[in-house]
Amino acid sequence: MHVNRVSRARMRTAVGVSVAALAAGALAGAGPASAGPRTAAAPAAGCSSAYQIQQKLSSGTTWTMCWRYDSKAGLVLNDVSYQPKGETKPIKVLNSARLAQIDVPYDDGSVEYDDLTGFGFAQGLMNLAPGECPGGTIRSVKVPDSWDPEHPNVNGLCTTTRSRGHAYRMQGDSANKVYQAQGKDLLVYTVNQVGWYEYMTEWRFQDDGTINMNVGATGSLSYEDYDAGDGRGWPIGKGATASATSHSHNVFWRLDFGLDGSSKTRVEQYDSKVTAPARGQEAPTAKTTRTKVTKELAGDYKTYRWWRMVSASGKNKDGHARSYEIVPGTTTKYPGRSFTKHDLYVTDYKKCEQFASNNTGNCPAGTGKSVDKWVNGQTLTHPIVWMNVGFHHIARDEDQQPMPVHWQGFSIAPRDVTAMNPLTPDALAAQNGH
Repeated sequence: MHVNRVSRARMRTAVGVSVAALAAGALAGAGPASAGPRTAAAPAAGCSSAYQIQQKLSSGTTWTMCWRYDSKAGLVLNDVSYQPKGETKPIKVLNSARLAQIDVPYDDGSVEYDDLTGFGFAQGLMNLAPGECPGGTIRSVKVPDSWDPEHPNVNGLCTTTRSRGHAYRMQGDSANKVYQAQGKDLLVYTVNQVGWYEYMTEWRFQDDGTINMNVGATGSLSYEDYDAGDGRGWPIGKGATASATSHSHNVFWRLDFGLDGSSKTRVEQYDSKVTAPARGQEAPTAKTTRTKVTKELAGDYKTYRWWRMVSASGKNKDGHARSYEIVPGTTTKYPGRSFTKHDLYVTDYKKCEQFASNNTGNCPAGTGKSVDKWVNGQTLTHPIVWMNVGFHHIARDEDQQPMPVHWQGFSIAPRDVTAMNPLTPDALAAQNGH
């Protein structure tokens, strides 16, 4: 996706489009698109029923959370809990989850945008048509610091359900028996426009307890900026002219885990080492080691490396500590800035540390304005996870017009949250550990 390389022009574009969208939202009203995820009769802790999302999926899993809309981060999800069948009460997963920055530097060095804290990401919330939220509900959102104060309400939050294909398939003991189930997800998303971009911020809550966090960039290539004459672009018009300048999308998320209701989550890193087969062995050997992460961390993905967030007190029915594993997505790490040089940061909670770069929180002088400056060896008592997922966008002919969505993101997956697959059919429920 390409935008004007003059900051003021980019801001004018964003403001103009967003005011029109907000005005349209006022005319459209705040009614639902159609029946969808239900609101619980009794509000969840910390929010009224108007700001609660609760959905029981057809497989028996219930997700519950609160939502609010921040003047810079946009959609924020709080108090996220998960209750699969067989569990007597909801299992708290996250205190909060939201975007923490979208950093967009251009290959020719002309500009770099911080879309959340500098270019009105939240104010660019777009109205959604009923067809964009099939089978779901579109909620009205009051946008803080709206560019059109007389029309701050936007029909911009979709909650719906979707199928994702097979959740599992297993041939039984006899040739004529097959166990299979189709997975179901709760989908929560918004669309925010910044200049020529339209960012789709998507949260998918699977019935097996997995949470997928994705940002998709779509919209239009900027026709005013096809001038990459220094070789840092790709020709998308006739012949070798009209080159769109290449650039990067560095998307950050901020996750505050609250497993089983406690913020004192433990952090663990796992690394496996593979060695050549010894004499008499048929295959190489692999040894996995655990490292307890007790101090703030700037971490990088490596082959056979992963992290998990472990509950301070909760255990499943097998007596194993509940945890969530961080599952990376495809990424192109941007080396140009100190805060984009690592894939994962874990810092100890401080209220003022809100955005991964150009932080607008009221931190003390000398603290630094980016997440890398906050990793200073402090002992972790309330860990905050910052995920950085990069995408280097070199435009192609197929990016026009409009541009297909290109996605970037990651997941967190339950590890020992339940004693068995939460979607296990009743006929197999006795096979735990066998």
